[in-house]
Amino acid sequence: MANFTFASDFDFQAVGRDVLKTEREGLEQLDQYINGDFTRACEKIFGCTGKVVVMGMGKSGHIGRKMAATFASTGTPAFFVHPGEASHGDLGMVSKQDIVILISNSGEAHEILGLIPVLKRLSITLICMTSNPESTMGKAADVHLCVRVPKEACPLGLAPTSSTTAVLVMGDALAVALLEARGFTPEDFALSHPGGALGRKLLLRVSDIMHTGDEIPHVSRDASLRDALLEITRKNLGMTVICNDLMKIEGIFTDGDLRRIFDMGVNINNAAIAEVMTTGGIRVRPSLLAVDALNLMQEKHITCVMVADGDQLLGVLHMHDMLRAGVV
Repeated sequence: MANFTFASDFDFQAVGRDVLKTEREGLEQLDQYINGDFTRACEKIFGCTGKVVVMGMGKSGHIGRKMAATFASTGTPAFFVHPGEASHGDLGMVSKQDIVILISNSGEAHEILGLIPVLKRLSITLICMTSNPESTMGKAADVHLCVRVPKEACPLGLAPTSSTTAVLVMGDALAVALLEARGFTPEDFALSHPGGALGRKLLLRVSDIMHTGDEIPHVSRDASLRDALLEITRKNLGMTVICNDLMKIEGIFTDGDLRRIFDMGVNINNAAIAEVMTTGGIRVRPSLLAVDALNLMQEKHITCVMVADGDQLLGVLHMHDMLRAGVV
C-alpha cells in the first residue's frame, strides 16, 4: 500500500462538511422520484402474497441488505439474496409469489443482468432501482424507480457515496409508506423485535416476572406486627400481604406503613398486624402488560403491587423486577 502523507494544515472538517453538503443536495433531488412509479411499486409490494427479495452487488448489495432488514422489521416480509450466490443455486429461494427488487446505480451490473431472463421466465415482478431508466435493468423492470443524484460525494466521482445514500433513503420511503398503509402498530413492531427494549416493554406480562409460591411475603391476620416485619425482611420486597390459608387477600403492609406507625407511636412489640394493615390494597391481573403495571405503580407512587384474580393472591410484583427485565 502506498504511504500517503497530508499537509499539516489539511482541513479534515471542511472536507467532511463538503461531503454532508453534497449528500444533502443529492437527497433534495429525490422528491421528483416519489411519483407514479413509487405508487406502483408500493401497490405491488403491498399486494405481494410471497416475500420481497432484494438483490444488489457491491455497495448496492450492502444497501440492499439494510433495505430488506427494514422491510422485514416493519411488516413486509423480505430477505436479501446475493446475485453471485443466486447464480449458483440461491435463486431457488425465490418463488413465483415473490417480488424482486434489483439495485444497481448504472443499471448494467452483469451479475444481475444474468438473472433477469430466469426471473422473467418465472413471471416474477421486477422492481429495479437505478439512476438510468434507459439502462438494461430499467427497460426490463415491471416498475422502475429512478434514483439519481447530481454527483457523488467522492471527489473522484468513483466511490458510491451520494448514490448509495439516496437508494437507502428511497428504500426507507418504501418501507415506511407500506408500514402506514398496513396500519402497522408498535405492538406489531415488538413481535419482530422480542429481544430489544421495545419488545420487552410491549410484550412482557406481569405473569412473566412476578414472584410466586414461597417468594410471596404473606402472613395471616392473626400475626403480630413483629412477625410481619420478620416476613418483610426474609422476602426482601418491602411489603407483606395479609391473607388467609387459601391466599385470599385481606390487606397489605409496607415499609412505608412502618414509617407511618412510628409517627403514630404504635408499640411494635405489642401491635397486631390486623390493627395497622391497609385493608384491600392495589392489585393487578397477571395478564396485564408489565409496562402498564409500571405506569400504575408510578401513578400511585408505590414500588410493589399484588398480583391477583379478584381477592385471590397469585403473586407480587416489585419495581426491581421491572428494572431487571428491562421494562424501565
